[in-house]
Amino acid sequence: MMPIRRDKNGEPLDETDAALQAWALAWNQMLDTGAKAIKSNSFLADTKQSDVEIATTPADTVFQIDKVRVLHYHALTKKKANTPPVLICYGLFGRQTMIDLQEDRSLVRNFLNDGIDVYVVDWGNPTRADQYLTFDDYIDLYLGSCVEHVVEANGGKPITLFGICEGGTFAAALAALRPELFAGLALAITPIDFHGEQDEFWRGEGFLNSWIGNLDEDDVDLLIDTYGMLPGAMTGAVFSSLTPIASMTKYNIGLAAMDGNEPAMLNFLRMEKWIADRPDHPGEAARQWLNELYRENRLANGAFQVLGETVDLSKINCPVLNIYAEQDHIIPVSCSKALGKFVKPKLYEEIGFPGGHVGVFVSRKAQGVVAGGITDWLNRTQDNKPKKTKAKL
Repeated sequence: MMPIRRDKNGEPLDETDAALQAWALAWNQMLDTGAKAIKSNSFLADTKQSDVEIATTPADTVFQIDKVRVLHYHALTKKKANTPPVLICYGLFGRQTMIDLQEDRSLVRNFLNDGIDVYVVDWGNPTRADQYLTFDDYIDLYLGSCVEHVVEANGGKPITLFGICEGGTFAAALAALRPELFAGLALAITPIDFHGEQDEFWRGEGFLNSWIGNLDEDDVDLLIDTYGMLPGAMTGAVFSSLTPIASMTKYNIGLAAMDGNEPAMLNFLRMEKWIADRPDHPGEAARQWLNELYRENRLANGAFQVLGETVDLSKINCPVLNIYAEQDHIIPVSCSKALGKFVKPKLYEEIGFPGGHVGVFVSRKAQGVVAGGITDWLNRTQDNKPKKTKAKL
């Protein structure tokens, strides 16, 4: 190739030389990208299903009601924290396996390594047989029964409930309805005020709120009545549409850029495995989620009911830690921070994580900021010493 003539400042001497320079740059970038893609493709070709297993931390099923199980995780250290057991409750729109993605990115393992006794709710895989289940069932019957089991295993003493996303909404409601069961309540990326402070939304925040808010009640009813469930494939497509460029390019540009880096690619594949395992959401509970909470904002307005009893969040009387993601494109910051308006200031703390919705749990930074923050909060605000009174079961 003919060398490009340049002036003393290194700039091409004419338009032809400038075009040659641009062409040479593009050609080199193409070659570099192609070389990286070959390495990534070669790695993918040699990768087996067993290489991308997730949620491998050992656990036993210690309680079950219908499809819902409580998993009790094996201790990983002889150290024992002087804190109550922690029961983790994820939502119904995804699988709890996200909190145990891989050994070095596992909220569960971080807790266990700090000597905390860990239980997790597994909602199972709902089918059309479950389409008529409501929040009465999920909050009072299922989650309430799981909490009661762990309280009983703790000698009748209150426990800590850690709710994530939709599971956090369930947890907050149950803590308000049955405060005697709880020594502490931790929430992460949890919607409380489903409308939020829209004037404070940053660009890219609140699309989901706007989309659902523009639906009529009849639109939601038609969707649920047609499918019986809220299909996991549909909710997955909605979440992907919130970040269209990233969703379209992650399998080509994103993978190629990894240059065959084994840890990065395995982490990517495990995340994709979790994303693909998206269960259907029971229809009647989804109808309530979309109509009563997203559209009508009943929880923040004091009109949301479970078994005919109004959920009054001001009745939460245990220490509360509320974790939100500062770049959360699914649950806006103000939707999560709204909990602070209801809980007594002396009981309430917040952690703002500098990342996105899922990054709160699976990013490398989160392993110290989030897990470490919760452990510190547990040690400061709670203990598991015998109480004069036991929780009422």
